[in-house]
Amino acid sequence: MKLLLHICCGPCAVYPLTFLREKDYSITAYFYNPNIHPFKEFRRRLVTADEYLRKQHIPAIIDKKYGLKYFLRSVVHNEGKRCNFCYSDRLEKTVQTAKENNFDAFTSTLLYSKYQNHKKIIKICKNLEELYSITFIYHDFREGWQQGIDISKQLSLYRQPYCGCIYSEWERYDKSLKIKNK
Repeated sequence: MKLLLHICCGPCAVYPLTFLREKDYSITAYFYNPNIHPFKEFRRRLVTADEYLRKQHIPAIIDKKYGLKYFLRSVVHNEGKRCNFCYSDRLEKTVQTAKENNFDAFTSTLLYSKYQNHKKIIKICKNLEELYSITFIYHDFREGWQQGIDISKQLSLYRQPYCGCIYSEWERYDKSLKIKNK
């Protein structure tokens, strides 16, 4: 089965790729992440993902466009719903790419992170599966959370300290926000 795997970064791809290879999928990775800010962070994640995929002999479709303007125009004044937009946008673009390139199925490394809204991601993927008539391969990749971290550290992959968008960067580093959110 030809599977398109949306990846958000190299480290988050480690465990899902290991798991999916064991299941004998014919995997192609897809990097599409217009949410990532700043530009240097976007480039660093893109380069890390690309290098890791090459070393693993995983074919990839990589969208190299920096999408900050598009992302911000889509979420400004709706910051509380930014994650929903971000999931929906990246996953729908993945499904569209899968359909255009005759893939049988899709999934995402967003299902690996303990910091993402797993239920929301599944709901979006199931809706896209129905809408586009393409199989969504679900697996709770969080079970390999520590394994992925350990391997990415062994491989010296760049490990980012926040989800990716300007808002998540702000929340990660502004201590006053941490106090307010408690």
